[in-house]
Amino acid sequence: MTKMIKNEKTGGDEHGKHVLRFTINKNEFEWEHQYITGAEIRNLGNIPPEEELFLAIKRPWEDEKIDNEIKVDLARPEVEHFISKPRTIRLIINGREKPWDKEKINYEQVVILAFGTYDNNPNIVYTVTYDRGPHENKEGTMVKGSQVITKNKMVFNVTATNRS
Repeated sequence: MTKMIKNEKTGGDEHGKHVLRFTINKNEFEWEHQYITGAEIRNLGNIPPEEELFLAIKRPWEDEKIDNEIKVDLARPEVEHFISKPRTIRLIINGREKPWDKEKINYEQVVILAFGTYDNNPNIVYTVTYDRGPHENKEGTMVKGSQVITKNKMVFNVTATNRS
């Protein structure tokens, strides 16, 4: 769906269809349906996956996070304003909070956050477990080459064992 030209008198476009107005990062859009999904908003606004999407809410309330599968009702009384923000979360790695700004994290990245470096020595074995993850991966164990979707306050425990 692309931007459409609206007839201000009828509330419809040049073909008489009713359209609903909203903004994405201050750019105006119009939509022919009552509902729009987070994925459709992301597509229209060219919002990259490393950014989070929110429905702007007037203060003192917090903006509402809109995931891809969420449907938003555009027929409410006011114009909806959607904004994207860089994804910044805090992971808890070995009991310490670490900033993270990506949707996913791989095995090696977790080890680097835990120890400052990743040693590819075959005599060093890293054990990585996680808990409090998103519904796609709530808890489990990571192995070399694996990755998981991250979530704020997700907990990782990393140990290094030397086989020598």
